[in-house]
Amino acid sequence: MKIVGNIEKARQFTRRRIAEGKTVALVPTMGALHEGHFSLIKAARNQCDAVIVSIFVNPTQFGPSEDLASYPSTPDADHLACERLGVDMIFAPDVGTMYGQDCLTEVRVKELSATMCGRDRPVHFAGVCTVVAKLFNIIPAHKAFFGAKDYQQAVIIRRMGADLNFPIEIVVCPTVREADGLALSSRNAYLSPQQRKQASALYASLKMADEMIRREHPPAGQVISAMQEHLAANAPDGRIDYMQILDPHTLRDVENTEQPVLVALAVKLGKARLIDNILVDESENRP
Repeated sequence: MKIVGNIEKARQFTRRRIAEGKTVALVPTMGALHEGHFSLIKAARNQCDAVIVSIFVNPTQFGPSEDLASYPSTPDADHLACERLGVDMIFAPDVGTMYGQDCLTEVRVKELSATMCGRDRPVHFAGVCTVVAKLFNIIPAHKAFFGAKDYQQAVIIRRMGADLNFPIEIVVCPTVREADGLALSSRNAYLSPQQRKQASALYASLKMADEMIRREHPPAGQVISAMQEHLAANAPDGRIDYMQILDPHTLRDVENTEQPVLVALAVKLGKARLIDNILVDESENRP
C-alpha cells in the first residue's frame, strides 16, 4: 500500500491503474476511521479493482466556531486499517497541497445546500463540494463511495457530479450502526458515558417516525412533535438543531407522508453534533 501526499503522484498512480484496464474506487474521508468507513472500503473493494482512500481534514467545511482544531486524528491506526482492508493507496495531502496559498475558487450547489445542515452551517457544503471536486480531478476514479448517514451530502455530491459532468459514479452505502442504533461517527468520541447512553434515542425516534408513517401516514408536523417528545424524555441533554421530513430527492420539507420521505435530524449532545436519518419508502425494505 502506498501513502502519497503529492497531487501529481496520486494522479499518476490512478492513471497507471486505469491504463492497466483496472476500475478505480475513491473513498473520501477525514480520517479517524471506524467501521462505517470500513464498510465503504469493503464495498469499494468488492466493486472495483483498485481502492484509493483519501484522508484529509478539510478546513473549508468548518465554520469559525466548529471543531476543526479538535477533530479526531488517528493516522497510525488509519494506515493499519487501510492496509488490512487491501487499500492500494492512501492520498493524505496537507492543507497547502490542496489549497495552495491563495485558492479563490469554490463550488456551491444551490437550494440543496440551504436546508438541513446547511441552515446553521452556511459554509459547510461549499467546503465539501470544493474539496470533493478537487479530489475527483486529482483522482479520476470510476466510482466514489459515500455513506447514507450523510444523506444530504450524498444528494449534493451526486447533483454536483451531474451538473459539472464528472465521469464518476456516486455509490451511497447503508449507514453502519452500533448495537443500540447509534450511527457510527468520528464525533461519537466526544460523548461522555451519560451522553452516549442518551444518544441511542436519536435512532429510536427515527424508528418511531418510520412506524408512524408506515402505519398511519400522519401529517409531518404530527410525526415531528412525537419525535421531539421522545427525545425530550430520553435525551434530556440533547439540543435539537433540526428535525425535518423531506422529499428525498429535492430535500424540500413536505407535510404529506403518503409518499417516500426522508426523516432527518441533527442533535447536539455536549461537544458532539450528531446527525442521522431514515428513508421511509414502502416500495423498499424497511431500513
